[in-house]
Amino acid sequence: MDTALLIWNRVISHAGLLKNIISYRDPKFTSALWTNLHKILGTKLSFSTAYHPQTDGLAERMIQTLEDMIRRFCAYGLEFKDSDGFTHDWCTLIPALELAYKTSIHASTGKTPAMLEKGWNPKLLVDIHLTSSSFKLLLDKVRHHSNQSMNHAFEYAKRKWDKSHKTPEFKVGDLILVSTLNFNNIKRPKKLKNSFAGPFIIKACHGTNAVQVELSGELENKHPTFPVSLAKHYTSGDKE
Repeated sequence: MDTALLIWNRVISHAGLLKNIISYRDPKFTSALWTNLHKILGTKLSFSTAYHPQTDGLAERMIQTLEDMIRRFCAYGLEFKDSDGFTHDWCTLIPALELAYKTSIHASTGKTPAMLEKGWNPKLLVDIHLTSSSFKLLLDKVRHHSNQSMNHAFEYAKRKWDKSHKTPEFKVGDLILVSTLNFNNIKRPKKLKNSFAGPFIIKACHGTNAVQVELSGELENKHPTFPVSLAKHYTSGDKE
């Protein structure tokens, strides 16, 4: 009787009499009473075979998806807390999860179950559209806020950089060391090579951002111009 009431309240009252029911070989459906009742109602009973998911593959896939959805809410037990801190049993999630499932596009059909069943999708919060003028106003506010945030972030990064980095001043004739950070073919393991090479004499200055040096030794075939961020003054205490 309980099964009959569930089918009436949850299925027939919404979708009408069923043409076909696929189920396990449960006594609720294999008994003579149920078999004769379905004959009268014109419903065909199809029973699945154990360990043969092809029979009811769509239902099995839906159940698997719903189990995964519930599992994400109930990772720490059969109860969950909402945003207000109230505790609920997992079964109270089913109506919301059913709505989410029915309004999600399925890869196999390219449509939502609601569209295939009813011909239309239920209206959701994301479907409430703003008027064009309201949307433009909102978009302008978002862009203005975004530009302000980006400017503040840039200014903060610049202040932080300027505080810890000072551009060295070089002139022609100075002895400098250049970073080996980007040199990959120096004849020693990368982890054992010196961080700087030199000293080398500055032959020319390209503004305040780059210097040209006279390279020798292993670096003789390298490009002679370096950004000042990869160079430092040579002192007698520095080693090559």
